[in-house]
Amino acid sequence: MLSDGYHDVPKGKVATVVTHLEMLSRVETRDVPAPEGWRLTRIQTPTVPWYRAIYTSVGADWLWFGRMKLPDAEIDTVLSDPKLHVYTLQKDGTDGALLELDFRVDGECELVYFGLIPELIGTGAGRFLLNAAIDAAWSEPIKRFHVYTCTLDSPQALGFYRRSGFVPIRQKIEIADDPRLTFGYDRALAPHVPIFEP
Repeated sequence: MLSDGYHDVPKGKVATVVTHLEMLSRVETRDVPAPEGWRLTRIQTPTVPWYRAIYTSVGADWLWFGRMKLPDAEIDTVLSDPKLHVYTLQKDGTDGALLELDFRVDGECELVYFGLIPELIGTGAGRFLLNAAIDAAWSEPIKRFHVYTCTLDSPQALGFYRRSGFVPIRQKIEIADDPRLTFGYDRALAPHVPIFEP
């Protein structure tokens, strides 16, 4: 356990506070339509190139890196599991969201990834997509729906999850390689997070 006070973050790393949240019973949702022309689509057999592309389109601005550090074969193994459900929003051949629900633990669903391309933020797509996630999760025999967000994510994410019925249950500190230095991300991404060269 960390002691009280300040702790140095090594150069080349990023530090974030991670908040875990859960929902122990289905909540009522406020009906919101999909943005005009967009439709929710489950991707039955996501390929690794498709997944990497949507993951980066949705998450690079927030320095998502968890899946980027995995080799293709490991991502393919995860995506091939029938208990992992992957959705997107589609319009005219464009993918605009990533919604990933993991049912691999009996009685639980984890909202692993949830995000929109920048053009869809503020259009109601987030509410529509989270409503779809809640419906899909609780249509299975689960007792717990959970998610986590962090201080690298959109500053609106934590409040959005709480307003949607998720309850914070714990926090952790994560220190990891800065993806702008290790995974080829544009160094201009996440300007609110300084880069400390190793």
